Amino acid sequence: MEFLFLGTSAGTPTRHRNVTALAVRKPQQRGWLLVDCGEGTQHQILKTALSLNTLSTICITHVHGDHCYGLPGVLASAGMGKRQAPLTVIAPRAIQEWFETTRALTDLYLSYPIEFVAVEDMQGAWVTEDFVIRAYPLSHRVPCYAYQLTERPATTRRLNIAKLTEHQIPSAPYWRQLQLGENPQLPDGRQLHAEEYCLPAAPPRQVVVAGDNDTPALLQAACQDAQLLIHEATYTTEVSAKVGEFPQHSDAARVAKFAQAVSLPNLILTHFSSRYAPEGHPSPSLDDLAIEARRDYHGQLFLAHDFDQFCLDTAGSLTRSATLSSPLP
Repeated sequence: MEFLFLGTSAGTPTRHRNVTALAVRKPQQRGWLLVDCGEGTQHQILKTALSLNTLSTICITHVHGDHCYGLPGVLASAGMGKRQAPLTVIAPRAIQEWFETTRALTDLYLSYPIEFVAVEDMQGAWVTEDFVIRAYPLSHRVPCYAYQLTERPATTRRLNIAKLTEHQIPSAPYWRQLQLGENPQLPDGRQLHAEEYCLPAAPPRQVVVAGDNDTPALLQAACQDAQLLIHEATYTTEVSAKVGEFPQHSDAARVAKFAQAVSLPNLILTHFSSRYAPEGHPSPSLDDLAIEARRDYHGQLFLAHDFDQFCLDTAGSLTRSATLSSPLP
């Protein structure tokens, strides 16, 4: 699974970070999924290789503007780009009401159908071509959700190339038939069995992307089989104490302690208060958040930057592949 951060700031954008948006896709797939859509997200997308014509699903965590104000612009631009394919939007019901009002008052015409799914009414999982999506309620000032994304298994199997070569099985047409689960017979009379020449399927990758949330423990069930949690860390503990309880955001230590307690192998922190400068600057900076998180979390930890790209491989190992300093071709 691949992740591209389009915005990592909380509340307001900064010179270095836009507000929240995250693109998710499976490798080698054209389609992609967007979690949250803060103001300016369509401008961020223009700096990447992503296309609004291949966007399949948008998941909105809650109604606060830094997570949804970019939605009308993204949907409108997709229409201006002659999009025809349907688009699914999973969001709190209020998001649909707000968008439909905006659409009516601004004479917005869309060239494609939108299917709104009220997250409050989701029964079980929503299944897309690439992911099984489940929602989990969080603790914030307004109804807010986390989305658990579990990849759907590939329709073709992985072949044991070494064994096929050792047994001198001709590649055409037999390898493809075995990969599809068929049991072909060779001209010499040997009967082949797909199970003998296919590798065991890798367990599906699973990631949890949380919206704003002051109680990470609410995600214990969601994270049970997850290889990665992406969670807001708006403040350090010290700043959180000064701000008080009203914002209902997490600090870095709170998330780190939870991730360590449930043995999560990978953790990405995002949604940082605009008071924090980039790493390497005098405090307050992101260095403060990193130091705090590393005191309590001993897995693989990253603090996200805008245009950071991550890859979660089939073994559950997370790598940061790039940080874009210039637009993609």
